[in-house]
Amino acid sequence: MNKWLEVLLGLILVIVPIVLAIYTWPAWWPHALSFLIGGIFWFVVGIGALFLLLGISDLKG
Repeated sequence: MNKWLEVLLGLILVIVPIVLAIYTWPAWWPHALSFLIGGIFWFVVGIGALFLLLGISDLKG
């Protein structure tokens, strides 16, 4: 893909959501916050599972 087309597409994908979020701030904020909290929860669970698997692997070796 052309490098200028990639830069243009990247700018569009960054700027358009920000502009839409500014214009519809009260409507999307509670949903975005709950999505973020859910994402943090699953990230912590995933890290815990990773450490658990690494610990079990170290016990075997």
